[in-house]
Amino acid sequence: MEFGLFIGALAIVYLIPGPDMLLVLHTSSSLGRGHGLATALGLAIARGAHVALAGLGLAALFIAAPWLFDVVRYVGAAYLVWLALQLIRARPSSTTQQHATPLKGSYYMALRRGLLTNLLNPKSLLFCSVLLPQFVHAEQSTVALQFTLLGAMLVGVGLIFDAFYACIGAKMQRWVAGNQKKQKIQNWVFGTLLIGFALRLAS
Repeated sequence: MEFGLFIGALAIVYLIPGPDMLLVLHTSSSLGRGHGLATALGLAIARGAHVALAGLGLAALFIAAPWLFDVVRYVGAAYLVWLALQLIRARPSSTTQQHATPLKGSYYMALRRGLLTNLLNPKSLLFCSVLLPQFVHAEQSTVALQFTLLGAMLVGVGLIFDAFYACIGAKMQRWVAGNQKKQKIQNWVFGTLLIGFALRLAS
């Protein structure tokens, strides 16, 4: 029963639009599904790091030192704004292939963007610290084992959703390819939304 509740809670969270989803969608729609999947992998690695940090009790450090939490979230917000401005300032391409984007680069760069976008969001760490303990029961088995399994599920479910968004982004690429007006609208929409998420993170 609780297993289903846990998966359901994760599904709801991953269906809610956020900077992670936007980054995967835009990367995939601009550079192709492969780069979108690389971004998804970066997000998965970051979530795994948050799970590990939550297990070590690092979230308590943010509670004990609010200034440290503020520093991380301000840096994360600034990074999102930087990405957003790069999108808004991008020049559309008239080619029918992958359109021009400031987020171009290798698969490694796409992975790194996903990693930094999630890793610099301290609210992700707090989310892991709040959600996971609710489904851990000391009387059933080793707490560390339960926490590890739940954390692996959190990362795995997130990767599945992000891979799905990468596929959606790849279909969007066909819609905007070669159309400068559509590319410009897409960049402005994604850029504006990223700024909105940055402001929410910083507030």
